[in-house]
Amino acid sequence: MNVDVIFHGGFVITMEGPGTGIIENGAVAVKGNRIAAVGPTADVLREYRAERYIDTAGKAVMPGFVDSHIHTGDVIVRSCAQDIPGDVWRIHGILPLLGAAREEDYIIGSRLNIIEALKAGTTTFGDFYSPMSSIVQNYIDLGARACVSDMINEMPKDTIHLSQDELLPLDSAIGNRKLESNIKLLEEYHQSHDGRITCRFGMHTVEYCTVELLREIKAQADKYQVGINTHLSQSNGENKQCMMRNGCRPAELLDRLGYLGPRLTAAHLTCATQEEVRRVAESGTVMVLCMGSNMLVDGSLPPARQFADCGGTVALATDQANNCSFMFGEMKCAALFTKHATQDATQMPAWKVLRMATIEGAKALTMEDQIGSLRPGKLADIILIDLSYPHLNPIYTSPIRNLIPNLVYSARGHEVELVMVNGQIIVENHVLLTEKEEDVIQKANEAAGRISRDLAQHDWAAGLPLAKLTSEGYY
Repeated sequence: MNVDVIFHGGFVITMEGPGTGIIENGAVAVKGNRIAAVGPTADVLREYRAERYIDTAGKAVMPGFVDSHIHTGDVIVRSCAQDIPGDVWRIHGILPLLGAAREEDYIIGSRLNIIEALKAGTTTFGDFYSPMSSIVQNYIDLGARACVSDMINEMPKDTIHLSQDELLPLDSAIGNRKLESNIKLLEEYHQSHDGRITCRFGMHTVEYCTVELLREIKAQADKYQVGINTHLSQSNGENKQCMMRNGCRPAELLDRLGYLGPRLTAAHLTCATQEEVRRVAESGTVMVLCMGSNMLVDGSLPPARQFADCGGTVALATDQANNCSFMFGEMKCAALFTKHATQDATQMPAWKVLRMATIEGAKALTMEDQIGSLRPGKLADIILIDLSYPHLNPIYTSPIRNLIPNLVYSARGHEVELVMVNGQIIVENHVLLTEKEEDVIQKANEAAGRISRDLAQHDWAAGLPLAKLTSEGYY
């Protein structure tokens, strides 16, 4: 049988079965945008002929990472709201900064973020942001796969003077406008560009939505038969706001409104009770663990282990991308912080976090039948990792195989040599083929300069936590 590409001669990490499904001298054949064959090199080369052969000796072939919860536009204010108290991080930290940015700033920040992640092996993005109708073009241009949604809320743009202790003022006109934008996004882009772009609805959080808007989001998701993204009990402030507005906590409210279930992907659950964790897990809702984000914002450890113990699926993601977006780092954070918190080195083993970054991430986006593992018939989203770097050696294969621990605990992202999405190679020899990244970096810095100048016009900007630290010479 004739195919387009055969990767052959190296490790193949299929992510099939209960573990990582390693074939030590394996091959993957690709025809069109699908995987045609996976197996031992000798078998695949005997049965298939290719237009191009890629020798992967000394390398590892695996499915691309699935970053199931990310806000790519936030990268325009990367590292500008760090090392500050978690209770002020949102409304007095990052939101005022984003409020000073323009739509074109979010778009160029998103493009920079996607490039960064692509080159480190992320092939699918669960992007949850506004204005997604503009940001989605980044994925189309760059060749990535994305499951996108708007961030629907009723929050006013100016949050610097708001207090978390008072009921937040919500504006239904803002919420309706954002909901309409999400509907338009779905009608225009769902299952478009050879299936690379799919859409969901994005309910920011119950803290920023009235019950009326929550009901309408759910009704629209049911109408279009698509999933919903949200943040759930990500802070005590969210729980408090929900109690003040609705007389109950977020998990109970979402249960009452029919949200809980396999079509809901919920990030964090950091401030959920044990009973709420059980309730959400047993409903079939997928939890997304964003360990690096949570540790940066408030040093918290989300209940991923407890969620999994209750039978729930846990995926891994990078979240708001304030610092960096590479899944190798997220896997290492998830494993090490969980071991530290539990004082149990058996928790979050390397093989498990690799599954959370691939096939479990695919489940979070209800795409596990299409991506997340290497299997004939699945979409050809594949990365090639160069194992020749000192920190990935020596390599043991028997009786102990150390390939997966090396990747999880030692890899840094730059080892990704080739990235294929939907059967098309978009990164080769570490070079992005679909964009001149230096042009994007320049535009992002121009946007940052403009945001800085605009912030300087506001008296309140001098009181921002990192502005104070900067003026005092710490930054």
